[in-house]
Amino acid sequence: MWDIKRILFGQATPEFLLEVLIRSLIIYVLAMVAMRLLGKRMNGQLTIVELAVMVMMGAIIAVPMQMPERGVLQGFIILLCVLLLHRGMNLIAFHNSRFEKTLQGELTVLVKDGVLQLKEIEEVKISKPQLFAALRNKQVYNLGKVKRMYLEGCGTYSIYTEDENKPGLLLFPGKDESIIGVQKKASDALVCTNCGWVLSSTNEKESCPNCKQTEWIQPIF
Repeated sequence: MWDIKRILFGQATPEFLLEVLIRSLIIYVLAMVAMRLLGKRMNGQLTIVELAVMVMMGAIIAVPMQMPERGVLQGFIILLCVLLLHRGMNLIAFHNSRFEKTLQGELTVLVKDGVLQLKEIEEVKISKPQLFAALRNKQVYNLGKVKRMYLEGCGTYSIYTEDENKPGLLLFPGKDESIIGVQKKASDALVCTNCGWVLSSTNEKESCPNCKQTEWIQPIF
């Protein structure tokens, strides 16, 4: 327990620290070259394949940097194999749309003309607070403003808004009463709190034509 040398250096000699520095520099350069060859998308939003590559690279890089019984060449060969595999899969996906859909997943419509697509949202397991947060992050605070909202196969959101203001469900969190109170409301309509369907009526006992719920509030512009 009090073997300080073993705690600090492990089973390696103190001189191995210098070797670790040299190994780290070599692997760092190789990793930067590999990242450059993997393509620009690795620097942005990761797809499923690219995320798998990133996880693998962490394991590949660590061993040749730290373990004295493993050489740097081994790490280089594994990095090269991963690079070729990634490039090969991208090439196949480029020429085969069915393979790409299987590999990356398909697009899902989350919002259509200001109305939540509840079935699709349930299938992709995205909560409403998470969806509303993504819209607020794009400066959209009224669901009626959203013409289309897609969940891309790579996991990113694509949002297309209406040119004109339309009444819709308020996207601000209920706890923020100060900002909710100053919103311009439509007095001659109701909006379903479950799906965002706007009803040209003030009868709160009606069922939503879209989801059959009966909870309504005033929409905002």
